[in-house]
Amino acid sequence: MKILHIIGSMDPVSGGPCQGIRNSNPEMVRLGSSREVVSLDDPKAAFLGSDDFPIHPLGPAKGMWQYTAKLKPWLIANLNRFDVVIINGLWIYSSYAGWKVLRLLKKQNLKQQNSTTKIPKLFVMPHGMLDPYFQRIAGRKLKAIRNWLYWLFIEKNVVNDADGILFTCETELQLARKTFNSYNPQKEINVGYGILPPPNFSENMLTAFSEKCPGLNGQPYFLFFSRIHQKKGVDLLINAYLALTREAIRENKNIPRLVIAGPGLNTTFGKKMLKLVNAYPELHDAVLFTGMLTGNAKWGALYGCDAFVLPSHQENFGIAVVEAMACQKPVLISNQINIWIEIKEGGGGIVVPDSIEGTKSMLTHWLKLTAAERKQMGIQALNVFQNYFHIEPTSASFLKAING
Repeated sequence: MKILHIIGSMDPVSGGPCQGIRNSNPEMVRLGSSREVVSLDDPKAAFLGSDDFPIHPLGPAKGMWQYTAKLKPWLIANLNRFDVVIINGLWIYSSYAGWKVLRLLKKQNLKQQNSTTKIPKLFVMPHGMLDPYFQRIAGRKLKAIRNWLYWLFIEKNVVNDADGILFTCETELQLARKTFNSYNPQKEINVGYGILPPPNFSENMLTAFSEKCPGLNGQPYFLFFSRIHQKKGVDLLINAYLALTREAIRENKNIPRLVIAGPGLNTTFGKKMLKLVNAYPELHDAVLFTGMLTGNAKWGALYGCDAFVLPSHQENFGIAVVEAMACQKPVLISNQINIWIEIKEGGGGIVVPDSIEGTKSMLTHWLKLTAAERKQMGIQALNVFQNYFHIEPTSASFLKAING
């Protein structure tokens, strides 16, 4: 089976959808499929050329809609090479162009009675972009109106005309039904989502991480590993950690330090978080920012932490959450991460509301656990990964869904 992914960007900094394609590719190849990706990236982008599947970068895209004139002609010339086309993400030009070209090819086939042009199946994978959170959150009123209008005239056609909508978990599927009244897809499929097992631990990983985080000096730490973005609840975490630190100082106790790893420090919000930490002397040496981590440094951060922390306001899946569990690390998360039910039921972490109080309570809960209880929670986290999020069963499920 030949599969084409249409996506806004394959830049690793852009987050989960592109990483999901990369994670699953070895297993998809083993199962007999081949994949190509067409994106709106600049052909000169530094990350291109290191993947083991073709990426066709047709950017650079322009404006909020991420328009590029090169995309539609490329799709017209190439779509009939594929059995399945998957649109990854919504609200930008790439989803519209994919739908528009497939619609054009279908009309041409109807006019040409003896046409042998192959029309691939079309699936949409929204990656959480149909979550009602984005229509309800304070501060997004104008964007919510814009999205509603865009949905009414364009995006509902992309979603409702597709052969199926693919979801990463059951919670995402259920939430998508609550956002727009005219949501009426032909088929909804929970295909799951998985990652490859992490590389085996080595001391080189810890060394690489230490080089990126020299102020840690081998001390225990909580790890936040995600984009520095308001949606991720970084401010909740810092404020909760501040309250916990003050209690520890009064009680003359030591608590793990807090490592915040991920891109976004140079954004307005990232600078605000740096300023927040710098405003409190008790946080100066306790909270450490590393920037984005990759390779051995990334795995060293995950393998070396006491626990992974992500009090996000909205998270469709959370690849880093799953990667932490695969490293046998308990995850301390909010109940706005869509895989929280599997984690809570499997005992792989602590789940709380996305608030300062909730975040402080989960850190406090963790600190009160015995060493044996923490170890057991890590074992259970690994079991959750193996039972729900391992790449082998999820890739098989994915192929079965788009074959059906």
